[in-house]
Amino acid sequence: MTGEFLTKITVWIALAGYAISLIIFLQSKSRANWDAIARIFWTAGCIAMLVHVACAFQFYHHWSHSAAYNETARQTAEVFGLNWGGGIIINYILIIGWIVDVIWWWRGLAIYRKRSKIFSIVWHVFLFFIFFNAAVVFEDGILRWLWLTFSSALVFILFQKSSKRSIGLNES
Repeated sequence: MTGEFLTKITVWIALAGYAISLIIFLQSKSRANWDAIARIFWTAGCIAMLVHVACAFQFYHHWSHSAAYNETARQTAEVFGLNWGGGIIINYILIIGWIVDVIWWWRGLAIYRKRSKIFSIVWHVFLFFIFFNAAVVFEDGILRWLWLTFSSALVFILFQKSSKRSIGLNES
């Protein structure tokens, strides 16, 4: 297997873990068996992201933070016209946050479900923003279309849940 293939497939697995987990979690209505399945996908996505970062550093950046920073700056300049590599720091925050979130979830499903809604919303908006940029803005081909499909499904699910809540049909 080539380094490029390993780097790409691991990010696909990470994105799939995130997407599948989030959809199951949103649809589970606090059913422990579905939450447990969502948690497994969430954990697999996090592990795949860690492997993706290791592959990117091994095969593209030769374990150099400055090489990763410079490549991030180059890609950002290419897409947005802004020569800024700070996105690499945002990626580090994503990784640390996802690891902490996985640990939090493995402490117990009830604990995880009871955390602040505002915190959960901010966290998932951050994740979605990062993943959307990675899979749509900075990517092309099938990954872009798969992520746009997932994004549409997620918006539909959130709209559906919001509509049910506003007319009193759903309590979760």
